[in-house]
Amino acid sequence: MPESPEVQALVEELGERIVGRVVREVDVLEFRVVKTRPRPPGELLGARLAAVARHGKHVDLRFDDGRHLVVSLGRHGWARWGGADAATDAPPVLLTIGFDEGPALELTDAGGWVSLGVSVVDDPAEVSAIAKLGPDPADPGYSREDFDRAFAGRRKQTKAVLQEQESIAGIGNAYSDEILFRARRSPVAHAASLSGAELDGLFEATVGEITEAIAARRGIPIGGLKAAKVAEMRVHGRTWQPCPECGGTIRDFAFASTVGQYCPSCQTGGELLPEPSQR
Repeated sequence: MPESPEVQALVEELGERIVGRVVREVDVLEFRVVKTRPRPPGELLGARLAAVARHGKHVDLRFDDGRHLVVSLGRHGWARWGGADAATDAPPVLLTIGFDEGPALELTDAGGWVSLGVSVVDDPAEVSAIAKLGPDPADPGYSREDFDRAFAGRRKQTKAVLQEQESIAGIGNAYSDEILFRARRSPVAHAASLSGAELDGLFEATVGEITEAIAARRGIPIGGLKAAKVAEMRVHGRTWQPCPECGGTIRDFAFASTVGQYCPSCQTGGELLPEPSQR
């Protein structure tokens, strides 16, 4: 799942390479990606791209006439440049945008179901997922008060709050695992049970993890961002590997419809959480 550090790096590369260019071709290869049927992406033919921005895990292409093409990457969506030979196992291209010069932008989806979505709007807030976004911990103005509003009195697991886009924008399964490991917190502890000192640590881990990851991904070509993300994970995706801190064993645990990873020694006092097969 694309998360804010990789999406920010994607946005910055798009900004460097296609801002100022004019849309000359739009090819929708999978009609289900278009979420604004009365306003298909083809209406942007002839429009000049003015800026590229990020809203949580969404990409916002703003054109000089005020229109926006919002790309919601979903669970498996991503982007690549056209013209290069794709690997045989590369995800299929669902939509292509060609410009007056340079390579086309190809939007892909690697899932068994289409999670990628595009919307043509006059204001990004017309996309409901963006309108509902909470504060972004990558924002320099993100505060402890913003963070406390997400957690105060919540009878919800800490990992779930971190991934709740309406409370904290941009964090998904991978970075929530990394944040919780960094803070040495159990992923299943209820938010309301955390002490002030524990919230202090979790706040620092959240802001630190996201801002440092954005800095680390900056400048990596978009084709290498997923691999860079995987390489930097300390617990996420490291099941049965040794913990980089204590040497214990990283374990899986069942979380909603997916699986997370944690270190029992560092995060749960040795308690083993229910594994996916135990549900």
